[in-house]
Amino acid sequence: MNAVLQSALEPDAPGEARACFHCGLPVPAGSDFSLTVDGEIRGFCCPGCRAVAAAIIDAGLGDYYRHRTEKAGAPPDPAAALDALALYDSEQVQRGFVHVTPGNLREASLMLEGIVCAACVWLSERHVQSLPGVVSFAVNYSTHRARVRWDQSRISLSAILRAITEIGYRAHPFDPGRQEAVFRKERDRALRRLAVAGLGMMQVMMIAVALWLGHGVPGQEDMMQFLRWVAMLVAAPVVFYAGAGFFVSAWRDLRRRRLGMDVPVALAIGSTFVASAWATMTGHPEHVYFESVTMFVFFLLTGRYLEMAARQRAGQATESLGRLLPAVATRVGDDGDEEVPVTELLPGDRVRIRPGAPVPADGVVLSGTSSVDESLLTGESLPRRRATGDALVGGTVNVESPLVMRVDQVGQDTVLSSIQRLLERAQTEKPPMALLAERGTGGFVAAVLLLTLVTGLVWWLWVDPARAFWVMVTMLVVSCPCALALATPAAITAATGALTGRGLLTARGQALEHLAGITDVVFDKTGTLTEGRLSLRKVAVLGDVDEAGCLEYARILEAGSEHPVGRVFQRVGSSGGPSSAEAAAAGEVRAHPGRGMEGVIRGRRLRIGAPDFVRELGADTQADPRLVRLAEQWPHGGHVVLGDDQGLLAAFVLEDRTRPDALEAVAGLKARGITVHLFSGDAPAAVSFLARQLGIEDARGGLSPADKLTALEALQSAGRTVAMVGDGVNDAPVLSKAHVSVAMAGGTQLAQSGADMILYRDQPGVLPAGLDKARETVAVIRQNIRWAIGYNALALPVAAAGLLTPWLAALGMSLSSLLVVVNALRLRDSR
Repeated sequence: MNAVLQSALEPDAPGEARACFHCGLPVPAGSDFSLTVDGEIRGFCCPGCRAVAAAIIDAGLGDYYRHRTEKAGAPPDPAAALDALALYDSEQVQRGFVHVTPGNLREASLMLEGIVCAACVWLSERHVQSLPGVVSFAVNYSTHRARVRWDQSRISLSAILRAITEIGYRAHPFDPGRQEAVFRKERDRALRRLAVAGLGMMQVMMIAVALWLGHGVPGQEDMMQFLRWVAMLVAAPVVFYAGAGFFVSAWRDLRRRRLGMDVPVALAIGSTFVASAWATMTGHPEHVYFESVTMFVFFLLTGRYLEMAARQRAGQATESLGRLLPAVATRVGDDGDEEVPVTELLPGDRVRIRPGAPVPADGVVLSGTSSVDESLLTGESLPRRRATGDALVGGTVNVESPLVMRVDQVGQDTVLSSIQRLLERAQTEKPPMALLAERGTGGFVAAVLLLTLVTGLVWWLWVDPARAFWVMVTMLVVSCPCALALATPAAITAATGALTGRGLLTARGQALEHLAGITDVVFDKTGTLTEGRLSLRKVAVLGDVDEAGCLEYARILEAGSEHPVGRVFQRVGSSGGPSSAEAAAAGEVRAHPGRGMEGVIRGRRLRIGAPDFVRELGADTQADPRLVRLAEQWPHGGHVVLGDDQGLLAAFVLEDRTRPDALEAVAGLKARGITVHLFSGDAPAAVSFLARQLGIEDARGGLSPADKLTALEALQSAGRTVAMVGDGVNDAPVLSKAHVSVAMAGGTQLAQSGADMILYRDQPGVLPAGLDKARETVAVIRQNIRWAIGYNALALPVAAAGLLTPWLAALGMSLSSLLVVVNALRLRDSR
């Protein structure tokens, strides 16, 4: 450890791989995170380490780096210095990983080191949640990531990190590169222990064969005793090095006065080795079982290694999102371009994006025209054209030409961070089935320990005293409830990752369980089944001006309007809008809210908007029969008219286009036995027309938000389980009341959404697949729980009857946990 720290303190030798000056991890090739410390340029592995080091130096605490080698065995991690330095309480450091929510609450994603089983999750969650000021703390066992929310006025982040350290774990802000390094270190450590256990087991088994063959042979007693001593010496590193994790975890649980899953395992391993060692030293060869203890340590470690690999694969969807943003961006300044860490970007900065480079933050194109790969959000494989004024989303990729963008959102406020934050919340929140299984774990361990003691007494007093101890060991090993604790989180992690890849973001852990049981789906119309963007479908000329002239008048009148209708005409005709001459020719332009626009163009006073508003310019207030016929021909469209004091000049039919996959969504849901409803505030005629197109029988138009809520409550009162799909803005009351709320989302709506699930690519067509995946997830969770309970219900009596050996029990327990994780991996999307 000191060698690693010393290498971080000394300048890099030529040709040597650099170590991070702060944490000691390798510096990725090609990265350039550097800082001048004591007059020398030091390298760092990531922007987070660089920011922490800068905070230390700026605070005048540089002696930390000169003296930290005196802390023998201290991990090269900033959390190790929290007792002396409240670095993570710095606003500068928190900017890159802390999300501020209303009410002075803060939320952060942490990575926990030292998590080895579900008991670790159980312990850490209860310990941290008991701290005053901590609102919530949940750990995802699959990824070892935690989401913590705390009240900044009551507790600091450093205090939370210290509390985690006190119970034997290490926590630090999540960083994708660092998490991969931690996972790699975890795999390497597990492989080393597995190798020691495997080699030791093989050696002890060879010795055991010799002991079996030489048992009772005259004249070989001394050699047999010598071999038993050799077996003990070979088994010792297997137990105390390879199996050390079981003892550490068990002691941590007992010290906190809790019964974790490793308590019975540690008791079994420790008691078997101690009993065998005592038998060896006292000359009782019939009670030596070094081969058994090494075998079940090896089998337990093998099962946990395979389980760890499966867990890491299950969490790949979440981790891949964290790698989409680049580490470095090119900031455009008055003195030229400079390479800076993405964490140092601020709103208002100008950034140059080269072809092939990812967009570092959310913003707007200032100059340049290019194609941008937005498959992350839209699911479209073809890049989209982006030019001056168009929005860019962090994590998308510039394809063709250089762009200069203005940064609007950074850090935790970006769309990508919102997606990742919601996905993490879904994977760490526990649905009812998981809570039920979790609550039973502690009681199960206590019951197993009591049952084991009773069974041992029965064997000792009435059956066979010589076998009583080994029956107890077998029961302790075979009964570990790891499979029960893994049953739900492994399935939730795999399923949410698969759905995210399809464009359906699960924002709450219980959403999948609730979605699987729905009977009805209620859709909003505008922005949900339709695109929420009006387009011009027909122009009917009613006066002495031709179609081109009417469109020109409309475009000039609506040039400054922010209304959705105004934007339709701004897109018509010249792509650049009215020329300066045209704009100057329009005088006295003013808006009449809710009615339309009025102005004078080339001496002619014109109005555009609702028919009644336009007719007020002339003497004729009677309804025009031509408008009546137009309304009959286009009952589902909106109608806007243009006129002057002489009468109407034109009528425009505007229509909100149906989403391309809306029919697929409705048909898919109906094919799965779901009743589909359409509740909308739009005109009943337009709602009915869309319902006929999509095959929806129950369609209701002209509903206010309160009317929608009443209609949804009526369905629920009839015993229906309802999912509501809306645009997430004006449907908030109905979404909050539904059993499952699904919001269409993009941009800021995504960041602020409180829905259970989010269609972040705005594609309702994935809902049927989401329903299938939810039903499959619940089925897999139930299979896992049934298997875990059934396995223990079968294995415990068999072990109590003395029909299992300890090594067979270890193999069975390992395979049980592995089967649960592999079964959950079936939920991953194979596409």
